[in-house]
Amino acid sequence: MKNLTLLTISAVFLFFITGCKGGADNLDEGTATDVITAHLKANPEFESVRINVGEMKFRSKNDKVELEKYKGLQGKGLVEMTLQDQKKKFLSKDSVYVYQISLTDKSKPYVLKQDASKATLRVLDYVLDPEKPITLIKGDSRVARVTVSLKKEQNDFAIFLKDNRTASNFITKTYKLKFKKEEGWVLVGD
Repeated sequence: MKNLTLLTISAVFLFFITGCKGGADNLDEGTATDVITAHLKANPEFESVRINVGEMKFRSKNDKVELEKYKGLQGKGLVEMTLQDQKKKFLSKDSVYVYQISLTDKSKPYVLKQDASKATLRVLDYVLDPEKPITLIKGDSRVARVTVSLKKEQNDFAIFLKDNRTASNFITKTYKLKFKKEEGWVLVGD
């Protein structure tokens, strides 16, 4: 009789332990990918740059490259440029052009912040690379670290990016996932 109650208590205790751990042990690559994809949609990773807008002066020699950048964006319909004034210095080959530059409705998805003379624009987006697998590093049954490869996707404003910082077209990032009873696996930090 004593052995039977001991066996019953042991079985109930074992069921209790395995029942509590059952939901946390099922982290696989698909679940981790879904959690990280949802996080990147809610909090996208990107790089930004500040550009000048409003009235700008361009010299035909010194600012030729910068003027060509703006004209390229004008050709794509992202900025609007109107020539305000054109001056040629006496006995000089250099001319000064004064343009009024403004962002169009087509550029709205890229604008993060805009003042009268400057605009902060998103130039690079980091998205989950579907070709590279994710790496799972499990700590215990409720915490895991996931290393993913994020691919750089440039938009038309990337011509203003001065320093690409890396020679590669991707970055690797490690996220910390934690299992919560009510929500399942959630991202808790980098």
